[in-house]
Amino acid sequence: MVIAIGFEGSANKLGVGIVKDGVVLANYRRTYITPPGEGFLPKETAQHHRANIIEVLKTALEEAKISPKDIDVVCYTKGPGMGAPLVACAIVARTVAQLWNKPIVGVNHCIGHIEMGRLITKAKNPTVLYVSGGNTQIIAYSRKRYRIFGETIDIAVGNCLDRFARVLNLSNDPSPGYNIEQLAKDGTKFLSLPYVVKGMDVSFSGILSFLEERASHFLNEGWTKADLCFSLQETIFAMLVECTERAMAHCGSEEVLIVGGVGCNLRLQEMMEAMCKERGAKLFATDERFCIDNGVMIAHAGAEYFAHGGRMNWNDATCTQRYRTDEVEVTWRDD
Repeated sequence: MVIAIGFEGSANKLGVGIVKDGVVLANYRRTYITPPGEGFLPKETAQHHRANIIEVLKTALEEAKISPKDIDVVCYTKGPGMGAPLVACAIVARTVAQLWNKPIVGVNHCIGHIEMGRLITKAKNPTVLYVSGGNTQIIAYSRKRYRIFGETIDIAVGNCLDRFARVLNLSNDPSPGYNIEQLAKDGTKFLSLPYVVKGMDVSFSGILSFLEERASHFLNEGWTKADLCFSLQETIFAMLVECTERAMAHCGSEEVLIVGGVGCNLRLQEMMEAMCKERGAKLFATDERFCIDNGVMIAHAGAEYFAHGGRMNWNDATCTQRYRTDEVEVTWRDD
């Protein structure tokens, strides 16, 4: 039996979660929200995390109804992510681990998403589409590693959506992508946009540049904001579904798991579901509690690693902004 606490703060979501043998005891989160038209910068995001993390930690412990002495391991996001926010959370994780005299484990953010998705949905060995503000990858497990079959060659799909929301001056509350999703439901006309799939990889920067340069022109020509949001979603999600299906065919997979913040998008889930039905496969996805960055996913992935003998030296309890999914040895899987 392992009780693990996880600290997540790789971007604008600050979360502390607690798990006990795969059972979620606490999942508390705070989001740094900027004014419409603005993104979040590392310095200000780190300040938000520092200002709120003690309250978030206390609330998580209260929600879980446990005390520090009950915790077996302290887990934190090692990377990938934004440097200053990562460090802000890692410092607190290292501090409480020393104060409580507990071992510490650094967790790969992407692995956290995958393992949380597998835990909640009970997917056995899925092809994984990992889509978020900072990452876009198509992943499959093989021989103790999560292998990356395809990924974005420039910006992540969530970053593309966020930046287009700024072009339209949409609110960042609760998130730019969510507001684009809601607006897209009212779109009635489809605008043909660049469709950029290169083998197993995708590219979103050209689509974004196309819209940034021409958005005002299209709006003056009778297209609505809803039409543009609808067209963008349909195009970029079709690209992701295409690459995911190709990875499934390569692996002989009959399961797809969507993880990451953009994975909450119901239109993406709908399009992926249609593809899965055609292949006789099954789609697995979670809601915003576990799709959006959270501390529970870090606690769970760290607990799995710890329970299978994984340990970390204090000198290695650092952060790295570029921490590849396939760098991690998945010691807890034997299939």
